[in-house]
Amino acid sequence: MIEANEANTPRKEPGRVAAMFDRVAPGYDRTNTVMVAGQDKRWRKATREALSLQPGERCLDLGAGTGVSTAELAKSGADVVGVDFSLEMLKHHKDRQVPLVNADALHLPFADDAFNAVTGSFFIRNVVDLDACLAEIRRVLAPGGRMVLCEVSQPVWKPYRKAHGVFVKHVLPKVASRVASDPEAYKYLSETTMAWPDQAAFADRIVKAGFRKVAWRNLAGGAVAMHRGFK
Repeated sequence: MIEANEANTPRKEPGRVAAMFDRVAPGYDRTNTVMVAGQDKRWRKATREALSLQPGERCLDLGAGTGVSTAELAKSGADVVGVDFSLEMLKHHKDRQVPLVNADALHLPFADDAFNAVTGSFFIRNVVDLDACLAEIRRVLAPGGRMVLCEVSQPVWKPYRKAHGVFVKHVLPKVASRVASDPEAYKYLSETTMAWPDQAAFADRIVKAGFRKVAWRNLAGGAVAMHRGFK
């Protein structure tokens, strides 16, 4: 179990988080699909379209897990490589046509200015240092390159926001106890969802990291948001 500190913010020691994802790897994709009622496929497609990848471009997919998102991005014809720090996730690689690399998003094994685009879905809230991760993303992006991050966020309609909070805090862990291989891991994911900043606050962190033309697009009524920025 990943414990929370006094401020009710989940502790994100890299080793413990990686071990948690190792444990849930066998059923991770299936569980996620059940949890979001199949919307995950739609969000992956929306992320690919937002990136507007072109054949011949290089794209980095962070927090790639089993490679489902990486394979979706590769449909664009771009040269895509996925990164994840969970070895067990990589062992459940879904598409051997796309390369996956075991690495930490805070210390990427790539040269400066190496990619035209960097993306990641539902991973960045798990990093121990958000600002350092954004700086590392910016480092590997080529000048003019774009970043698109799909992550949990805050519903914009107040009644929905309240209901969503109840679902994430109370219902999601109960559902996980029935369908997940490690329900405690999904309790942690519930905690990180509740602690994550809203759209404007996250956009502000991206701006402070040096990105320009920062904007976001709400999905699922704001429960999920895609944030974009350019180097």
